[in-house]
Amino acid sequence: MDRDEISGISREFEEVLEQVSAGIQPAEQVTGQPVPDEKLSGQQSFEKNAAARAVQEQSASSQGAREQQEAGQPVSGRIKAWKQPQDKAVKELFYAQEPDSCQKEHNGENRTAGKAAKENEYRDDGEVNGGGNNVGNNNGGNNGGDNSEEYNTEEYSEEEYSQEEYSDEEYNEEEYSDEEYSDEGEYSVGREESTRCGGILHPSDGLIAAFFIPVIVLVVIFAQRGIFPFGQESFLRTDMYHQYAPFFSEFHHKLRTGGSLLYSWDIGMGVNFAALYAYYLASPLNWLVMLCPKEYIIEFMTYMIVFKTGLSGLTFSWYLKKHNRTSDFGVGFFGIFYALSGYMAAYSWNIMWLDCILLFPLIMLGLEKLVKEKKGMLYCVTLGLSILSNYYISIMICLFMVIYFICLLILEGKRRARDFFISLVQFGGYSLIAGALAAFVLLPEIAALQSTASGDFNFPKTYEMYFSIFDMLARHIGNVQTETGLEHWPNIYCGVAVFMFFLLYLACKKIPVKEKAVFCGLLLLFFASFSINVLNFIWHGFHYPNSLPCRQSFIYIFLILSMCYRAYMHLEETPKKHIAAAFWGSVCYVLLAQKLVTDKAFHFIVFYVAILFLAIYAGLIYFYKNPRRSRTAAALLTLAVVAVEAAVNMTVTSITTTSRSAYKSDNEGVIELTGDLRTGNGFYRVDKVDARTKNDGAWMNFPSVSLFSSVANADMTAFFKEVGCEGSTNAYSSVGSTPLVDSLFSVRYSLYNSRQENPRIQLKEFSGETFLYENPYTLPLGFMMPDIMETGWKRDLPNPADVQNNLCDALDAPPVLESVLGENNAKTFSFTPEEDGEYYICVMNHQVKSVKMTVGETTKTFDSLNRGYLVETGYLKAGETVTLENKDNSDELNAEAYLFREEGLKAVYERLNGNPFILGVWDDDYLEGNVDAGEGGTMFLSIPYDKGWTATVDGNPVTLRKMLGTFSGLELPEGRHTIVLTYMPEGLKMGAVISAAALALLLMLAVGGWLIRKKSRKPTPYDRLDEEWHGEAFPKRKHIQNK
Repeated sequence: MDRDEISGISREFEEVLEQVSAGIQPAEQVTGQPVPDEKLSGQQSFEKNAAARAVQEQSASSQGAREQQEAGQPVSGRIKAWKQPQDKAVKELFYAQEPDSCQKEHNGENRTAGKAAKENEYRDDGEVNGGGNNVGNNNGGNNGGDNSEEYNTEEYSEEEYSQEEYSDEEYNEEEYSDEEYSDEGEYSVGREESTRCGGILHPSDGLIAAFFIPVIVLVVIFAQRGIFPFGQESFLRTDMYHQYAPFFSEFHHKLRTGGSLLYSWDIGMGVNFAALYAYYLASPLNWLVMLCPKEYIIEFMTYMIVFKTGLSGLTFSWYLKKHNRTSDFGVGFFGIFYALSGYMAAYSWNIMWLDCILLFPLIMLGLEKLVKEKKGMLYCVTLGLSILSNYYISIMICLFMVIYFICLLILEGKRRARDFFISLVQFGGYSLIAGALAAFVLLPEIAALQSTASGDFNFPKTYEMYFSIFDMLARHIGNVQTETGLEHWPNIYCGVAVFMFFLLYLACKKIPVKEKAVFCGLLLLFFASFSINVLNFIWHGFHYPNSLPCRQSFIYIFLILSMCYRAYMHLEETPKKHIAAAFWGSVCYVLLAQKLVTDKAFHFIVFYVAILFLAIYAGLIYFYKNPRRSRTAAALLTLAVVAVEAAVNMTVTSITTTSRSAYKSDNEGVIELTGDLRTGNGFYRVDKVDARTKNDGAWMNFPSVSLFSSVANADMTAFFKEVGCEGSTNAYSSVGSTPLVDSLFSVRYSLYNSRQENPRIQLKEFSGETFLYENPYTLPLGFMMPDIMETGWKRDLPNPADVQNNLCDALDAPPVLESVLGENNAKTFSFTPEEDGEYYICVMNHQVKSVKMTVGETTKTFDSLNRGYLVETGYLKAGETVTLENKDNSDELNAEAYLFREEGLKAVYERLNGNPFILGVWDDDYLEGNVDAGEGGTMFLSIPYDKGWTATVDGNPVTLRKMLGTFSGLELPEGRHTIVLTYMPEGLKMGAVISAAALALLLMLAVGGWLIRKKSRKPTPYDRLDEEWHGEAFPKRKHIQNK
């Protein structure tokens, strides 16, 4: 074929498309009668000739297939586009039956459409099978389907569907037989590609709806609740209030000031910030906080949650689109319910989990591509990002990946041993690479967890079931209060319509029985995991969750919505009697649940609302199946109902608020008072007496003592409880601290919300209602410690006051806490001070959790008293009676009161401060100073012991050792020495090397795979046409199209 012939064909082709786009149809279409050749125009004649050629080619291919079958040879299930039946080939080539609106959507101009059509003639039919009738595909009820949208070159590019990707070698006849791609044998492509459009909706609008509807719903709820900027409320909730906001603030401070991301002095007396980052802050999106002003960090977090929620709906809809190979608007409905599910209603404030939720559909899609197409890049990259973003939720994802991989092998069925081995190696290899990509944050986190209470594994010794499957299923009913406490209820709401669609899924004959068995088995596994204690323990990383139960339930929601979408795809073929049976079956379950479920979370109105929405959905399905209905109207009505149902559930069960102004009320004063302390002031720590959270130091960026974090050091917690301070599994704080403990912890300053009458402390400065006081007798960061302090101090005494006095006794100092006469009467304890001073009360009954203290007309409540801290009464005047009342139960308090004696503190200070460590350089991960060791001995450092710290003495490396069960120390010879301490988190260097190697390996695999596919690709007729026209092969065609 020479250039002139090709140019003539091209001109005729463009003329045909111009007439089609203008609404001119061939006469045969208008009249329904064949037209003689002599009456056909040039372009119509060309169309008819093209159709005839397609028929001849199809006939030849059919004859060849019959000959192959007779000869006993396998016939490929992947029919090439140029071997399609006549009607399909003509539609794909000319879009002759498309409305003008579709024409414009698919082709910006006729020339682009012509090129797209020409490409589509040579695409694999295995990828685009036609058919499909879904809500939102406005094609006037066309059963066969007008497959124009699927050939949009913008959505399905040459790279995606090129022969490079689907080579003959990759899709050989043995791997992909006719049986695999039949409607009965293929579990994931049970729907043919449906891409019809029309009216005001485009099929891809479903993806847009899946993103924007959840975003709009949340923003509207925020506005209704007065969340900033719509008011002075905030979305700070539970851990977001106590942990995430302070840690984001510390991260923001380090990024803005150039501080080290390895260590922080602002919380917990010093913590491994790399481990904190890995647990709470590792999402790549969090780095955007650097662009945010400090005063809007809360809003950054809040609207990042909104953005991630929208992305979750988008990725799930994208999964449904790719997994089922459909371009159906209806994927948006299911994406909305995924994004606004009960899981998100309960845990959306948990910003660090949301990256895993939005990545999970992509991980699933990647695993399916790995098993079915031998392509593991998507799986590896998305799983690696998930592990990087939050390793904890990724543990659950990785566990499910193993289970789902086995399910995929079962569904594939016909694999030989060699194919199974290849899939297994690929799965294991890509999974290991994914983990290795995140090793630079994963290894430091694993090392840090060894020193936490989470490092203990206590596997349950007995089996226990929490509740029945019937009761768990009831959690699919909307507007039921979410569970975030210590109960084990799963939050699995994802639209009440799942009751109907699940029954339709089971009844649908188009869905293979094997698929139903596998997916129902997965649902049963999750019900068991929610209810049986051992499985619950395993799913949560071999720990019981401390509140926030069933954290893996987003996977269940993903599965049930995927199954329901499979039923939704076949609504067109579903008999009306099946729909009626599904509706009444769902209503019967709701009525039974109203009778049998006794959980207080179920208000009586939720059952009526559930039946109402079931009726609406049933009506919409009947409306959709009406041949005279408008598909666009059906889609918009369904979208509105879905949005309303999801919004109502979120409004009722989620989005609690706290006062933004109260949270930030004293921030300006604290920052002003603590901002200049570090300049030439040596080492110090600050105690915020009226703390809002245990992480106030991180929120307002000053060095502090307290910490609430899942990576809290367990030894620090134990020491704090020994000396009378608050300590729990994931937290320790200065609550209950005495001046002696403050001195040991180098707490030089204290922040109060009012002026203090205590003469022991000195007012240094104030700003507004915030006052900064300086504590006398504060010990430095390090000092030469007498041996008797380590060997003679008894810290295992039951009374913390006795522990502190025992230290004084070991150092030959007077006691710091003097017992005061008091009276225990059943639930109360009272005493009357005989002199002014600071008083403390020790409650020896550790079963008491809450007490109320009354001093004159002032009352104050102390909660979580079972954590072992001393009750601080403050500075009291002589004659003021103090009464402590048990608010928890009727047990006797068994309490004792103590008066603090400053003489004892002064004596201890003089004994320990004789040879101080004088700090010259104080950075986040670097300390340098001098010490006169005298005759030599042990230098004590009030730094939590961490293997990441290394020390040199006069340039010579020395080993740090653990002291007093939790602090650091080093042995020094006599004389004066220069001490240098540097910090490098344990495992970080090794993790960085592993991550770099994994990244290099992944790039090599990607490039190598691309080269192999390119080399093994066989030329297509279009390639030969290019070579004949331009003298060059396929890659040049892209350049020509872009001109």
